[in-house]
Amino acid sequence: MIGIVDYGRGNLRSVEKALEKVGFEATIMASPTELNLVNGLILPGVGAFADAMQALRQGGWIEPLIRFARSGRPFLGICLGMQILFEVGEEHGEHAGLGLLAGRVVKFPPGRKVPHMGWNSLQLEQPSYLLEGIPNESYFYFVHSYYAEPGEKRDVAATSDYGVVFPAVVSKDNVWGAQFHPEKSSPWGLKLLTNFGKWVNENAALSGH
Repeated sequence: MIGIVDYGRGNLRSVEKALEKVGFEATIMASPTELNLVNGLILPGVGAFADAMQALRQGGWIEPLIRFARSGRPFLGICLGMQILFEVGEEHGEHAGLGLLAGRVVKFPPGRKVPHMGWNSLQLEQPSYLLEGIPNESYFYFVHSYYAEPGEKRDVAATSDYGVVFPAVVSKDNVWGAQFHPEKSSPWGLKLLTNFGKWVNENAALSGH
């Protein structure tokens, strides 16, 4: 079972439907007490970094999410959900993120229309389970005004280019992030979610959950 975190900042139903379409059972989770019931987790997100962190804090999610990530179970952040995996976001001042990945989230430099909205191709930077079977330069759907600057280059699995080259997929151990919306990026977005679902099942089988 894959849990989808409901903290009032994400397009939950479309993620749930996309997972169901590729054959994986998902549940929308309204309380952090339910985290023990799932083998994998998706943290979606739309909006501002600080608002998202405040909503997670008010819902009592922050420590349980960090514990979940440290448990070794697969964890995927989408769009803003990817950005708040990092240590700091610079939207409307500096705000602490979950700190699961080293680095900062910064605004696109002047000269490009923001938000960056629409289809953009990925440049695969290193082999990645999440991107298995997805060709280099495949297109995905983005909507964002800020991007991550990871502290560790090895955490970047794929990049995209919008006047500045930015991380499109990041990973560290069992924690992953996609800056684009896989649920809106068929067919390759569905392939990415299929890879994630398979990874969740394999991890659960190995751990005996």
